[in-house]
Amino acid sequence: MAGQTDNRGQTASGDNALAQEFVQFAVESGVLRFGQFKTKAGRMSPYFFNAGLFDDGAKLGRLAQFYARRLLAEEQRSGLAFDMIFGPAYKGIPLAAAVAIELARLGRNLPFAYNRKEAKDHGEGGMLVGAPVKGRVLIVDDVMSAGTAARESIAIIKAAGATPHAVVIALDRQEKATENGVDVNYSAVQYVTRQLGLQVCAIARLTDLLQYLAMQSCAPATEAPGALPLKAHYQSVLAYRERYGVD
Repeated sequence: MAGQTDNRGQTASGDNALAQEFVQFAVESGVLRFGQFKTKAGRMSPYFFNAGLFDDGAKLGRLAQFYARRLLAEEQRSGLAFDMIFGPAYKGIPLAAAVAIELARLGRNLPFAYNRKEAKDHGEGGMLVGAPVKGRVLIVDDVMSAGTAARESIAIIKAAGATPHAVVIALDRQEKATENGVDVNYSAVQYVTRQLGLQVCAIARLTDLLQYLAMQSCAPATEAPGALPLKAHYQSVLAYRERYGVD
């Protein structure tokens, strides 16, 4: 059945299927975990997404496939176009490389670059490594908590004379950002979209995670002693969204 288009200009059914597949992959890989985790904003979150745990070739390769599928779908729907890929240090570096490899495998061979945290004063020197940063640049990252990495990347890209064009992330937490320790009524994704003017694509969002949890059985997620069924985490994640969430 043809999918309806939501207010993001996306085909809802296609994006939902991809998002559900991705959430399941993240849970099975141990990247998406449930419990009590303190966020950068000082909140106690009932879930934690750690892309650093995509820590072998198979998992990283499959993650890159999700990024590539999301980007190509967005290209068809909204005309998203970019000339190169940029990975902000540190987690964005392997992500950008993996996505570039997967897009090339699919026939879209694009240059990529990344930044160092500290400028190199020997060899080629400078802050940037890889292809020359030019044209419309796609920033690849894992999540966007405060938008700090995006703002730093934008400054680096502009300083190189290129145009920061869009951002792709694995998970949109859809929660309020903080400014000077105070909650604000917009998320980091919304800030980057509305204030900085960049399109942001996410493979999955918190609403997708909630849908996934709601659809799970009451069987334990693992056979470990005391393991809770995935569905048991639905209410705590929902309560967190009701307290801190934004659409």
